[in-house]
Amino acid sequence: MPRFTLNLQKNHDLILKTMAKLWSLPMYITVSVVAFAVSKMIMAFLCYRRWKRKQMVVQDTFTGGKLVMFPSATTKSLKPTIFLKKTMKLSSKDVIGSGGYGTVYKLVLNDVVSFAVKRVHRSSADHDRSFERELAAMGDIKHRNIVALHGYYTAPQYNLLIYELMPAGSLYALLHGTNSMGNKMVLDWPMRRRIAIGAARGIAYLHHDCIPHIIHRDIKSSNILLDHKMEARVSDFGLATLLEPDKTHVSTLVAGTLGYLAPEYYETGKATAKGDVYSYGVVLLELLTGKKPNDETFVEEGTKLVTWVRSVVLEKKEEHVMDGRLTECEWPAVEEVKHVFSIAVMCLETEPTKRPTMAEVVKMLC
Repeated sequence: MPRFTLNLQKNHDLILKTMAKLWSLPMYITVSVVAFAVSKMIMAFLCYRRWKRKQMVVQDTFTGGKLVMFPSATTKSLKPTIFLKKTMKLSSKDVIGSGGYGTVYKLVLNDVVSFAVKRVHRSSADHDRSFERELAAMGDIKHRNIVALHGYYTAPQYNLLIYELMPAGSLYALLHGTNSMGNKMVLDWPMRRRIAIGAARGIAYLHHDCIPHIIHRDIKSSNILLDHKMEARVSDFGLATLLEPDKTHVSTLVAGTLGYLAPEYYETGKATAKGDVYSYGVVLLELLTGKKPNDETFVEEGTKLVTWVRSVVLEKKEEHVMDGRLTECEWPAVEEVKHVFSIAVMCLETEPTKRPTMAEVVKMLC
């Protein structure tokens, strides 16, 4: 169920509770407040109806599936039949990514409009839950630092999530390999800092501005994608968990990617916003050092990136974290590097309460 519907129900419940408390107030105040509350509820309902009417829903009689496209400039001229036919022809040559819960394909329509189509097979209950989590989390999110969901397709054999295509690929590929166009490149410092800020803003939006709040649970460099302007977008919500504002955590089976998971998550199985903060801290270290969380260079030393960085802090040799692929002239003043490094260290505090919130991270970076 898209989060727009969830929010509408929460608004309805809140209004009812508020109305119940107002009867003890003078009548003219009660009438004014109730009238205002009812008008807001009507406006929310009308917005929901208008949003619902604009959705393009198409039943596919051939497969027994259903295509739902959300209203946007990209989808308004889309012909559903052509989209479905093209989708059926996707093959291994169109694959641009894959993960534990699905394969991502590049779908081009009319040589102009492009989508990233994530196919989630219905081979297990976990796959179904992943699809439902991603759809619930992404239902009505619109933010410049989060990949936009254009629609979805449900069928007996598999489900599809239809996203905007990120032509520059993932941060992981740019830092540790090649981008989606097959080119090796070294990100300069201004670009790395811009990506760090964009990713932080996206995560902060999930933690603070979404109701219910959203815990991503799989923040990593391969889930930070870049558009044609190299703007960072947070992606892949297959493990996302919704968190009510009055809750501090959600108990789950431990899931995510080794090297990025907060230590307390291993111990308690409690997913929190501070766990995402820890994972973001690891991404920040990747941007600073150019190394993977489980980099091969650490194998002989029997350590990992986070452990190595903590030893650097103890020895007060922050300058050693700089990516060796960048020449000295490409680095900013040492003080700026130390500042960003200090933010990463704060995010990686062993004690969750000592970590900043993502909103605080954004302020410190900017």
